Amino acid sequence: MQRKLKTILSTRTVIASMALAMTAPAFSQPYPTRLLDHEQQITKIIEGMTLDEKIAMLHGKNMFSSEGVPRLGIADMEYADGPFGIREEMEPHSWNSLHLSTDSATFFPTGSALAATWSTEWAYAYGRGMSREARLRGKDMILGPAINIQRIPTGGRTYEYLSEDPLLSGALAVAYTRGCQEDGTAVCLKHYALNNQENYRGFVDVHISDRAMHEIYLRPFEMAVKEADAWGVMAAYNKVAGRWCSENEMLLNTILRQQWGFPGMVISDWGGVHSTVDAVTAGMNVEMPGSRYMGKALLDSVKAGKVSEDIINQRVREILRVRFTVSPVAKEVANTKPVGNAEEMAVALEVARRSIVLLKNGNNEKPLLPINLSRVKRIAVVGENAVTKMALGGVGAGVKTRQEITPLEGLQQALNGKAKITYVPGYKSFDRSSRDKRLSPQQPADPKLMAEAVKAAKQADLVIFVAGDNREVETEGSDRKSITLPSGQDELAKALAKANPHMVTILVAGGPVDVSTVSQASEALLVSWFNGSMGGQALAEVLTGQISPSGKLPMSWPIQLSDVPAYATGTYPQTVENAQGDIFVGLVRNKGEQKNQQLVANYAEEDLVGYRWYDCKDTDVAYPFGYGLSYAQFGYSDLTVSPTAGEILVKFNLTNRSKTDAEEVAQVYVARPESHLSRPVKELKGFQRVALKAGEQKTVTIRLRTSDLCHWDEAAQAWMLEPGNLSIMVGGSSDNLPLKADTRI
Repeated sequence: MQRKLKTILSTRTVIASMALAMTAPAFSQPYPTRLLDHEQQITKIIEGMTLDEKIAMLHGKNMFSSEGVPRLGIADMEYADGPFGIREEMEPHSWNSLHLSTDSATFFPTGSALAATWSTEWAYAYGRGMSREARLRGKDMILGPAINIQRIPTGGRTYEYLSEDPLLSGALAVAYTRGCQEDGTAVCLKHYALNNQENYRGFVDVHISDRAMHEIYLRPFEMAVKEADAWGVMAAYNKVAGRWCSENEMLLNTILRQQWGFPGMVISDWGGVHSTVDAVTAGMNVEMPGSRYMGKALLDSVKAGKVSEDIINQRVREILRVRFTVSPVAKEVANTKPVGNAEEMAVALEVARRSIVLLKNGNNEKPLLPINLSRVKRIAVVGENAVTKMALGGVGAGVKTRQEITPLEGLQQALNGKAKITYVPGYKSFDRSSRDKRLSPQQPADPKLMAEAVKAAKQADLVIFVAGDNREVETEGSDRKSITLPSGQDELAKALAKANPHMVTILVAGGPVDVSTVSQASEALLVSWFNGSMGGQALAEVLTGQISPSGKLPMSWPIQLSDVPAYATGTYPQTVENAQGDIFVGLVRNKGEQKNQQLVANYAEEDLVGYRWYDCKDTDVAYPFGYGLSYAQFGYSDLTVSPTAGEILVKFNLTNRSKTDAEEVAQVYVARPESHLSRPVKELKGFQRVALKAGEQKTVTIRLRTSDLCHWDEAAQAWMLEPGNLSIMVGGSSDNLPLKADTRI
């Protein structure tokens, strides 16, 4: 085979036939669409519809619904807000709650927590659980999963998103989508595309090379469309290459519908449509939540000959495909049974258990965790995050959950009187009133609260400092200005460590924070995320050793913001004079549409996002991508690599060299040192979560798909495979890869 020979893998059929087999459940068969099963019936329906009826389907009816065809008995489309829990019922035309007693739901761990499990098995269960609750609530489509790449750690929705890596994000999105849709509810992949910052998202124009766009930012969406038959997509607020995502011909028609073969429906983000003719022609199906552009204005445009009725028919057809695939729930049945039941709470617990990341644990000779109750009789729990519930807060989606176990409650239940627990707040959390007053989260420590905490620490055998952010600090509509811990927590951590060196710090956060102070002050350090209804129980089980921590970081944790590629290249943050505020916040507060502001976000780092950048620039990080400790010790050995048709089989032995049952996430990275193309030092190409009993050894096989080894060829506008040598590296973290082997494709 000549070196210049390339294999084009551009059709949906070819790539969809390649298995997502890196972890259970093994998706080993092609995944055909169900949306084309009713075409003849849909054709007859469209032929019998009036133009007014067609137009009525193309915009919002209520805040979270769009019109069906009442005369023909075709139900409205009902949308469920929130990728991590079904939002409470709202008044038809406002953001006010209906205050029902039956619309609570399970608060599932948020996106970054799900990603920290590195488990498609539990992502599938997560999607299924979301669907089960959506059905009870009468919903047809869940506005999720949220799968934008985490380009900046300060992003206001980093906690909703999955990872800085497209393969990890895509694999989890595929599993979530299958779990949800196989149970009967449509997903709506969001936010398509390149919505990687909240500041100025309503008008920022993203500029990036075609190759980096496809390989990094579009890849999770492509995987979910081709490999899971996602039925819905939400167009993002921002612009890409000069055009709003809601009217972007390249994104909606050329890429989504033509290259990927997407037959489903596209809805706008709320208030994200800016035109009539351009939007409907480019592929927009439903303007949400109102009808400013795709109501009477669209009807008039058709009558004036500016928009062909054939285009209207196609947009209606795409909606009806989803409507006929998702069985409607009768309105008199919806919201009549309790939601947030034991089965879904159990899924939330299992995800939370696997998401917690142990960053530091004393040293090998003297680990601090799990808590040794023979020596620890008095525990000081410090920090408002120990008692703060995270299901609600900030701007955007939240969950009115029936239950949320806080860290303090979880610890109290787990210890059940075996040690005396004293709780003190230690700091005053940043709250809604602080945000409304435009105060910064970076306030100095409160002297009185700190003195009280130090006193409790001196009297304890162990300090558990529950630090981090909350849902007011990390919120839709705005990005954090820094990753410094809020509310003077660093100052408090140093004071606590001086009072008692035996301290565990738990970081409650959706994304990276500056750990330089708390890591030095703490003997043990964990990340517990915004971890859902059962998060406090899962955390307590880890602290007390009932389970071994097994989460792995789905994003790199930088030492400082200036190291992050978007900051290092000077392309973020941007400055806009007289900025009018966030588009969604303006919609909620009835401030109308933003004026035509202009701002370019140049993604100068191209494909070097996250660990790819730090590897290339040889920049140290606080904790690397894929990192996470365990109470067990694992050994990797006996690597063999076997290329086959369509995939490379990576086989090795994984041994639990401890007396503790545990789970490990084995990761496979690939390097192309002889490539003729510009490539990262290494890239994640496979992973698998493996459960091992104490002392057990298993032979693990991870399949690397040829489709995931391709690059995007800008000239051919297709995925192509460059033949040549590969270096395969296997281990438990991106910076700990003890096994290496070479092969050729």
